[in-house]
Amino acid sequence: MSILSSEWTALLYLAAAVCFILALKGLSSPRTARRGNLIGAAGALIAVVTVFLSVKLENIPLILVAIAVGSAIATPIARRVQMTQMPQLVALFNGVGGGAAALVAVLELGHNTDPWFRLAVVFTMLIGAVSFAGSAVTVAKLQELITTRPVVFPGMRWIMSLAVIAVLVAGGFVIATGSAGWAIALLVLGLIAGLLLVLPVGGADVPIVISLLNAFTGLAVAASGLVLGNVLLVVAGTLVGASGTILTRAMASAMGRGVSGIMFGAFRGGSTAGSTVQSDRPVRSSSAEDVAVLLGYAQRVVIVPGYGLAVAQGQHTIAELATALEARGIGVDFAIHPVAGRMPGHMNVLLAEANVPYESLKEMAEVNPEFKNTDVTLVVGANDVVNPAAKTSPGSPIYGMPILEVGHSNQVVFLKRSMRPGFAGIENELLFDPKTTLLFGDAKDSLGKVLGAVKAL
Repeated sequence: MSILSSEWTALLYLAAAVCFILALKGLSSPRTARRGNLIGAAGALIAVVTVFLSVKLENIPLILVAIAVGSAIATPIARRVQMTQMPQLVALFNGVGGGAAALVAVLELGHNTDPWFRLAVVFTMLIGAVSFAGSAVTVAKLQELITTRPVVFPGMRWIMSLAVIAVLVAGGFVIATGSAGWAIALLVLGLIAGLLLVLPVGGADVPIVISLLNAFTGLAVAASGLVLGNVLLVVAGTLVGASGTILTRAMASAMGRGVSGIMFGAFRGGSTAGSTVQSDRPVRSSSAEDVAVLLGYAQRVVIVPGYGLAVAQGQHTIAELATALEARGIGVDFAIHPVAGRMPGHMNVLLAEANVPYESLKEMAEVNPEFKNTDVTLVVGANDVVNPAAKTSPGSPIYGMPILEVGHSNQVVFLKRSMRPGFAGIENELLFDPKTTLLFGDAKDSLGKVLGAVKAL
């Protein structure tokens, strides 16, 4: 017997839905993201407690054990995960959500013979399975368990077409018969479709795919709400699906490409691809002391963070360097590209961890006009987002992508571990520009040396 009346249940679900909406609003800005995350967590807690108090549940001990086991696994992982592995964690959580929705739909299949109900079950199973398998591939790519380059083989287009046809046939039989066997076949086909969808994607396109799969999971959760007759799941899933879709389109726009080109560009040579090839062309390298002189006697400095900064865990050192420069009366800003790093907002989260003031973070549209008045631009671990090939090389996989126009600065300093290309696998001509200086080494170590030299000026 439920403890809460239907009226109280509806009110609590409404409160949870409002929390989810306010959470999304908060997550739209780095300044309010922490608060938004807490509000979203509060909404989820309200939703879970409401279910326990309003629904006659069976096997409550098993449910509590499952919650305890999941919490025991997820909490230490979330606390210990390094900033460089945050995209993998996001993709993993997203995939698990899609997989859970698919399994719930399978279990609910025999509870109703209505064709529209079965259609919702089929949709949930398919989208959830695609999200689960696709997210697993993105995790493997980002973790470099498999190649980051697009995986394409002869006849892959035909196999993908056959998979789509098989999915439609299996889904039709599930709707018509409610057969558990066909449901399992549909689940397997959905997993195969997810693999085939993401394997051809490579390099810098992977973060956009994570966002797209997040939208898929939201749709699967919304459909599972229809299956379970739970309005809150429909609302929450729709919010996640809509926000994920908007974010995917925004990131694709930031790359200067369409979503279809990102997903299927490898078939016509348009997908970005990781590379290990290093250039042997001569460049102008320098010492930490020389870089410190350039920075210490500038009037305006712009810092461009990238994935390499996250790898080196140098965010605290670079924040201290910015503070030291500002103490000398130098204007310092951080230029943030929308797709820098390996997930949306990666650099914002990284710098927030080091307590860099939000006012110092400048988005691409705001900072690009200011580069011509910048004495020194310090690029730390970024490559593709500042690569002029996006504007000058029509054959380049990043051609058309808006970039941070650091080449307009008076001086450019790159902190790089080696001459290896960025995640897109293409050479950056800016590295060979006469006004560009390179400081080789681990970013955190190099920043520490530059910081010490600046303080000694």
